[in-house]
Order: sequence, then C-alpha cells, then structure tokens
Amino acid sequence: MEEIKQVTHIDNVKLSDDKKSVVIIDQTQLPNRMVYLTLNQLEDCYEAILKLRVRGAPAIGIFAGYAMYVLSQQYADKPYDAFAAEFHRQKEYLNSSRPTAVNLSWALNRMEKVVAGNASSGVGEIVELLGRECVKIHEEDIAMCRKISEYGLSLLHEGDGILTHCNAGPLATSRYGTAIGPMLLGKEQGMNFHVFSDETRPLLQGARLTSFELQKAGVDVTLICDNMASIVMKNGWVNACFVGCDRIAANGDFANKIGTSGVAILAKHYGIPFYTLGPTSTIDMNCPTGDDIKIELRDPEEIKEKFYVEPMALKEVKCYNPAFDVTDHTLVTGIITEKGICYPPFTESLKKLFD
Repeated sequence: MEEIKQVTHIDNVKLSDDKKSVVIIDQTQLPNRMVYLTLNQLEDCYEAILKLRVRGAPAIGIFAGYAMYVLSQQYADKPYDAFAAEFHRQKEYLNSSRPTAVNLSWALNRMEKVVAGNASSGVGEIVELLGRECVKIHEEDIAMCRKISEYGLSLLHEGDGILTHCNAGPLATSRYGTAIGPMLLGKEQGMNFHVFSDETRPLLQGARLTSFELQKAGVDVTLICDNMASIVMKNGWVNACFVGCDRIAANGDFANKIGTSGVAILAKHYGIPFYTLGPTSTIDMNCPTGDDIKIELRDPEEIKEKFYVEPMALKEVKCYNPAFDVTDHTLVTGIITEKGICYPPFTESLKKLFD
C-alpha cells in the first residue's frame, strides 16, 4: 500500500524574522527558479502585486496585511493624525494596484479599522495591534483553506477527473489553497484523482504554477492548452470543474482569471458540475451582479511578447487583454466556502452566510 505523506507546504508570503519586511516567493520565476524577495518599500510592494510576483486573491490579501504593518513601522514616530493620514494614503495606493480582487481591499480596510478604532491609543501600541492583525489574517486564511478543501473533497470520488483553470493552490492562498485544495487534501488521505490543468493564457498560471504544485504533491496532472478543454470534456474524462474566484457578486456571478466563463459554458453543455471555491472574504455583498465588477485590463504586450523569444504578432496589431472575465451564476453548480457549500438561488444562500 502506498505510504500517505502530508503534502509539503511552502510559505509563499511571510514576515521576515525581524518583522521589518515581507518575504514572498516571486511567482513570475516559477517553475524554473525558486526566488524569494524581501520587500519593505511602498513602491516595491505595489510593483509586486501589479507584476504578479504575488498573486491569487487570498495571497494578495495576506501580503497586503503584512505590507501595511511593515510600512507602518517606518512612520511610527509621527503623531496619530499624521500617522493615520499616511496609513490611509499608502493603503489607497496599494489598493489601486489590482482593482478586481476583493481580498486586497478587504484586507487593507481591515488593517485601517485597527488604526481608526484605536485613535486614543499611542501610535506604538497601534503598530503592535497591526502586527497581530496581519498575522491573524494569515492564520484565518490557513484555517479557511482547510475547511474549503474539506467541503470540496466531499463532492469528489476516487478516480475522478477534475478540470481547473488558472491557479488557486497554496501559491495563490495559504496551505492547501482553494480550488485545488480538495485534490491535495484527498491525496493526503490516500485518494487518487486525475487533474487537467488549463495552461491559462496569456500568463500561463496553470502551466507554471498549478501543474507545478500538483506534480510536486504527487497528484496525477495533465497540462492542456485552454482550447483543449472541450475535447477533454467530450471524451468523458472530466467529472467536475473546480476553479477559484477573485470576487463573487451577491447574485452568484463571479470574476476569475480570463477564460473561466468559457470553461463554465463548456461544462454546462457537457453536463459537468462546475464549482467555484473561495473564502467568504471574496464575496462582495455590496456588489449586486457581475456587471458591477471592475475588470482589470493589462498590458497588451503580454499577449504578443511575454514568454516568447520573438514577438508573435506584428507591432501594429492591437490587443485586448482583460485579466478576468465574469461567469454568470446560471452556469454555477455551487459556491464552496469555509462555511459550507452554497447552491442556487445564490441571492439567498450567499446572504445566509452573513446572517
């Protein structure tokens, strides 16, 4: 019988030993190089989010919490009003780096509440409270990922084929991850699955990150191009689709990496259950529908030049490069959170999570 081993977890975001910097794995260097970055300047933290050195909605939230704590130490000698003003300025600047992922604004607002809620305390004490809060954000995410993975695993069976898009594993979150967490947890418990990982054009998170994580964990994974999902489903090799999410609207529409909505449409056509997995911090009850989600547009050169030795299109050719698309709630079988699995109608089931 195969020996069951716990999946190795790598801290992709953490505080430095002296708590003066945030240490991240530079995800742009994977899978060929494991490079760690030590960050303690506002511009560097902004650039790390913008350039996807740290990515994945929950991981961005964890990083933002640590970053604000690290940065706040640098102006802790200011009186409260000046400290709070500078904290707000830096928070808003970081928040502008990637507008679609709700976890970024959620974590930043949570950190600012510590500042606003302790105005009568000394600034030194506030900084200490910020340190505790950012650690709490990380610890809560670890616990949430475990619960999400357990709920997701309850829907799977031995030998299932699962298709996933983009990357929602430990690198994008903490510990098990969200969308591929059930596969990693199942592997620990002796279950075997076959995972089809979309490459996820144009930034190839599925190729560089998801297949990397699953292969290292000993999960049977096959990398496919995005336009191969249909034939894999038609062949009967997929029993369920598990994807992550960057923002979930109150009606169950959700934003995820570009191409996700196409996977959902294909799954609907072939009668395959389609689930999105994410923490409740990803749910934005102030966002009525997917039409209200702001979609980030990225540099067109990512399509023509990134990962190529030479450009793959003429310089004059225009490109449209949205980072995300929105999957309509009518295509979603269920939304898996740390508080349970929500089923349609999502306007009711999502609301109950917060009641």
